[in-house]
Amino acid sequence: MKKLKVIVADDHPIVLLGVRELVERHPSFSIAGEAICSQSLVDKLSQQPVDLVITDYNMPADSPYGDGLKLITYLKRTYPRLKILVLTMISNALILERLHELGVSGIIQKNQLHTEIEKALNAIAMHRPYHTPDTPRNSVLSTSTTIDERINSLSLKEHEVLRLFVSGLSVSDIAQLQNRSRKTISAQKISAMRKLAAHSDQELLAYCQEQQIFN
Repeated sequence: MKKLKVIVADDHPIVLLGVRELVERHPSFSIAGEAICSQSLVDKLSQQPVDLVITDYNMPADSPYGDGLKLITYLKRTYPRLKILVLTMISNALILERLHELGVSGIIQKNQLHTEIEKALNAIAMHRPYHTPDTPRNSVLSTSTTIDERINSLSLKEHEVLRLFVSGLSVSDIAQLQNRSRKTISAQKISAMRKLAAHSDQELLAYCQEQQIFN
């Protein structure tokens, strides 16, 4: 049986080496190349036909292709038949749902890499999507709430607090600017995070930037 060609992209050498070894053990796949940034990945894809890309969600983004949702969108638009397996540490349900909407073949949390990648490769080899075993409980995968509905559910005050926070102001800065208590601003920020399914400030900032909510 002809093996499926794979390019692995990750800016961490240890992860790159580990993923390569795991893929090489699988009888249905062979490594066709490695990349440490999105520019290198796109260059390699333009040089040879490839069946699967296994890529980190966050990589050095100093190229026109960026990383994250921007990179995945470009790859799916340019190579519609390319299968993509995303490695990430992000657990934001809305970002994960957007990746599924773009048509990725699977998403693996990096802390589950060694236990899940063989299952993911098996599914891809059989032309089936891979689903992570612990989809977040509040993921829009399991509800009828769309991303736009979640954003629209923010109150005017939550939206403004979120806009200022994403612009770089701290909770204390926002409280001082709006002449309100820090406790009130913090509560509104937490409420906005809950509505957007963000579990940390990093996820909140990443999601707002990816979705260009305030651009």
